[in-house]
Amino acid sequence: MDVSNPMAPARRGRWSVAAVFLVNGFLVGSWAPQIPGFLARLQITEFTLGLLILLFGLGALTAMPWCGTLIGRFGSRRVIEMFGAVAVFGLLLIVLAPDVPLAAPALFLFGATVGGMDVAMNANAVEVERRLRRAVMSSSHGFWSLGGFAGGGLGGIIIKDGGALLHAVIVTVLALIVFFMATRGLVTETRPTIRQRFRFSPPKSPTVYLIGVMALFSMIPEGAVLDWAALYLKQELGAGIATAGFAFAAFSGTMALMRFAGDAVRNRFGAVATLRASALIAAAGMLVSGFAPNAWVAVSAFAFAGFGIANMVPIAFSAAGNQPGLSPGVGLSTVTVMGYSGILLAPSIIGLIGQHVGFSPAFIGVSVLLVVVFLMAGLARAADLAPGTSA
Repeated sequence: MDVSNPMAPARRGRWSVAAVFLVNGFLVGSWAPQIPGFLARLQITEFTLGLLILLFGLGALTAMPWCGTLIGRFGSRRVIEMFGAVAVFGLLLIVLAPDVPLAAPALFLFGATVGGMDVAMNANAVEVERRLRRAVMSSSHGFWSLGGFAGGGLGGIIIKDGGALLHAVIVTVLALIVFFMATRGLVTETRPTIRQRFRFSPPKSPTVYLIGVMALFSMIPEGAVLDWAALYLKQELGAGIATAGFAFAAFSGTMALMRFAGDAVRNRFGAVATLRASALIAAAGMLVSGFAPNAWVAVSAFAFAGFGIANMVPIAFSAAGNQPGLSPGVGLSTVTVMGYSGILLAPSIIGLIGQHVGFSPAFIGVSVLLVVVFLMAGLARAADLAPGTSA
């Protein structure tokens, strides 16, 4: 340890937590290319597959609320180690499951451990921000996007040439190595929080729930574009399959790019101003996509929206982790649950809207939610730490 430079552990912790985000994204991204083979291997219907995938989300939403208590007792580094040590084996357990009765708990466990790891790594990033006195949350989420891109991209190639089991083994080994190396440099909270009973106690501060609403409205567009943009381009704008596929690719590409630039923007202009500008950019992009006269205008609009969406959730998470009188774990677990519920529930609601009136009104409606975030942006003021703030 470099005692001559007290900031050295924080800088090392910054890259260590980024590596944890990378691993988490890599694990989630690696599951996506396994899904077609998973469906065929278990000989199940798309409806059953949908229920199994829902179990993944329910596992995450079940574990996330408890992480605030765990982080309060043990610290974010320890909780990352606890959940991550199981999460790295999650994909392998799913691939080895021979039938639905074993695949169901495997998916629930995978979702729970990935979700718990998600809350803890965001809490650790908040601690790094406090020590460095500057934002790192957006670029940390950028590493998650990079991991997801790598997992999804490499997965299809490996599965095609070597099969699902070889892919799962390679993912497990790579994730285990990077995760082990990353945890060695993670920061530990310098001031222990008040020890509490092992039970989930919802925070009483209404501000946390309002920030959760901002996270929810910020994550709904991501689920909407992921699940319905391609169908919207194909059915309503007459695009071919190849062109339709560009919708989410353009959206996620600009989002990942902006997340790596987002910390510098936030450090320069502040969290509130950045969130307001981001919400307006995102709202404009989603609004234009809903009124788009052709597929390429829609693709461009989704790409523009990605620039705005990129930093909205990281700012909300930073604000949740810095609420006065509340431990970072409790604030983050509450906001994370509310935000991720949008990705789980909103796509089905948007699907019903699309079935009855088309997807154009749905995307226009999403832009209204983003305007609401713009109006609530002042609640993100806690994301900006005053110079000299420490944990």
